Amino acid sequence: MSTDDEPMMTSSEISPVKKWVMRQYWRMQQSQSIISMGLLGSSLTLLLWPYLKWRFSEDCDSGLCFSNSFLGIPATYLGLLGIFFSLVLIVLCVGFLYDRVFSLWTAQRRVDIERNPFWTYALSPMFMMNMALTAENLKRNCPDDPEMQAQMDWILKYCSVNADTEMWARTVQNWDQYISETPTFWFLEEAVMAKARSQKIEDDD
Repeated sequence: MSTDDEPMMTSSEISPVKKWVMRQYWRMQQSQSIISMGLLGSSLTLLLWPYLKWRFSEDCDSGLCFSNSFLGIPATYLGLLGIFFSLVLIVLCVGFLYDRVFSLWTAQRRVDIERNPFWTYALSPMFMMNMALTAENLKRNCPDDPEMQAQMDWILKYCSVNADTEMWARTVQNWDQYISETPTFWFLEEAVMAKARSQKIEDDD
């Protein structure tokens, strides 16, 4: 059993520098796939073009040759676009194999769940409230079952521990702003709610 001197398992004491860096990283990730595809396709296209451009020139006199222009568009542009979209098609084929043939994403999702604290030991505010309400209902419906009472008390304590996080502070501050002042729920203490309201949330820096 943990003591007051031990850190909370869901402690939100994260270095501001580390959090700022990871926020910028998250922002970059939002367009990473599209940008990566464009950079990969354009880079490989320019690398392959010197080996294929002779097929689009007037000097091509053997094998597969293309005219200098098509509908007024220079063959050079058509060749570059053809190489680019061929590479994109290859990437899509690899993605199809990854998804439908080898199903590697199933193992990836399992690792994601294993590494996500909110699927293992931490609780999001909404899930925490549902769990606390369920535990309280079971306590009231089983007043003569000491084992059930003890287990539900443990769950309510578990919920109260998870209220000492930045995520809970965000939730309380948003409820206060957009609904009304959040009540001090039966499984929490006034100090927890006061800490949640006083915690500074910075997302725009």
